[in-house]
Amino acid sequence: MQGQLTIIDLKECDRSLVKDKDALERFTIRLSDIIGMDREGKPVIKRFGKGNLRGYTAIQLIQTSNIVVHLDEHENKVFIDIFSCKGFDAVKAKQFAQQFFDAGKAVLKTIIRK
Repeated sequence: MQGQLTIIDLKECDRSLVKDKDALERFTIRLSDIIGMDREGKPVIKRFGKGNLRGYTAIQLIQTSNIVVHLDEHENKVFIDIFSCKGFDAVKAKQFAQQFFDAGKAVLKTIIRK
C-alpha cells in the first residue's frame, strides 16, 4: 500500500473567506468531490486558539483517509493537508483551492509514502 500526502499552502487569501465557517465547509466538501474522494459524513469544523493563533480548522474524513484545512485569520493564509491511499490530481486540488480562497500565492508539495 502507498499513500499520497499533498500539502497546499495559500497566502494573500480573501480575508472574508478565511474567517467564514460556512465557506470552509463548502470548500472541504467541494474539494473532496474535485479530487474524487468519498466523504465519510460532514467535515468537523472547530474555531479555537488565542490572539493571532485563533481560527478555524476542518477535518473531513474520506474513505481512504482525510483532508485537514487550517485557516490563519491573522495573516490570511490557508494550510491544506490531503492524505489518501488512493491517488489524486494534486495540481487540480491546488488550482481549486487557490481559486476558491482567491489566494495571491500558492505552494504545492506532494510526498508519496510507500
